[in-house]
Amino acid sequence: MDRTTPRTSLTDRTRRQMREALEGRRRGLGLVLPFFGPAVVTSVAYIDPGNFATNIQAGARYGYQLLWVVLFANLIAMLFQALSAKLGIVTGRNLAELCRERFPKPVVIAMWLVSEIAAMATDLAEFLGAAIGLALLLGMPLLAGMAVTAIVTYLILSLERWGFRPIELVIGGLVAVIALCYLIELLVAPIDWAAAAKHSLLPLLPDSAALMLAVGIIGATVMPHAVYLHSGLTQGRALARDESERRMLVRLSNREVTIALAIAGLVNMAMILMASSAFHAGHQEVAEIGSAYHTLGPLLGYAASAVFLCSLIASGISSSTVGTMAGQMIMQGFVGFRIPVWLRRLVTMIPAFIVVWLGADSTEALVASQVLLSLTLPVPMVALVIFTSRRDIMGAFTASPLVRMAAILCAAIVLGLNGLLLLQTFHAALPGLAPNA
Repeated sequence: MDRTTPRTSLTDRTRRQMREALEGRRRGLGLVLPFFGPAVVTSVAYIDPGNFATNIQAGARYGYQLLWVVLFANLIAMLFQALSAKLGIVTGRNLAELCRERFPKPVVIAMWLVSEIAAMATDLAEFLGAAIGLALLLGMPLLAGMAVTAIVTYLILSLERWGFRPIELVIGGLVAVIALCYLIELLVAPIDWAAAAKHSLLPLLPDSAALMLAVGIIGATVMPHAVYLHSGLTQGRALARDESERRMLVRLSNREVTIALAIAGLVNMAMILMASSAFHAGHQEVAEIGSAYHTLGPLLGYAASAVFLCSLIASGISSSTVGTMAGQMIMQGFVGFRIPVWLRRLVTMIPAFIVVWLGADSTEALVASQVLLSLTLPVPMVALVIFTSRRDIMGAFTASPLVRMAAILCAAIVLGLNGLLLLQTFHAALPGLAPNA
């Protein structure tokens, strides 16, 4: 027997189960579970180390007041990830490929360059986050933590040679670790649930510094590379034989997006709840991951600080893996060629090494990377709205007027927040917002 047969059987078995489900031969969890994977993988982008950095700062400085931003950003993420998944299912093409085919060449080149910048900003956050966690937990130098992260990430990426399912299960396991860690944190930290519920629904920006954090939270939550990646993960995973099967795939995909991103959203809110409970009352100056770790121990116990680092390491490694997958897909889609994974990994690691070498504040670099991501986010958002609204591309699956209006509104809000951020950057007075505290 071929020695590779047992290793390939996991993906083959999943494909067989999906075919049985589409033909009506599976029910209950047996119907749903084979289709879970793409949204779970992309959900990692919504709980990456950039989220840790922005959420710690938000909770420490403003308490529960920015929880509504996380909820709002998560709703935007659900909408756009569902549209991206549907694009891949219906067209058999990913978003970057459609951009290359449908837009003029100068526009395609500009979109590719912006997307590459976003990919590097993404990898900066993910790579640094895991390295910081390893350095703090094991006492190793930051550069050594970066080297370990690079090796582990490459090993996970090597699973792709055996199909999509092994890497989906590994990423899913790491997501479960992150969620479990924050469930433990919530059990340890004393939360004011009434205040948390109030500020989850009450839009409030206390001052202009909160605006930058709000834009950073959106940039850390709705990720450009995840919007590109999701369409690629669904484009050839399960092949529909007719429109009825295609509708079933879209319906199951929407269900997976809702569940996976709801979990990611709850983890993000838990980060702010923990930071608010632990730091806001007497440690508002806590603004970086390292100081958060060292302060958590005396306040909530050293087990809480260790759990925090475990979640950070799992987040960094998993999101770094997913970021490299997205970078490959973006490059192949826009310019039509692949480069070896190790070279792609090396290129996107360079900014992180430069940040460490220059001695820059790593958490500030994480927050800045999330703001940059928010500035690049409208590019895939606008492209996705255009493609999913065109009947010649989507056919019977063209976005409804209500969905189209919601997507346009969300994209306009992101653009508006980015405009306010640029005004703030150039020290313009923002109406209705107090100056930075």
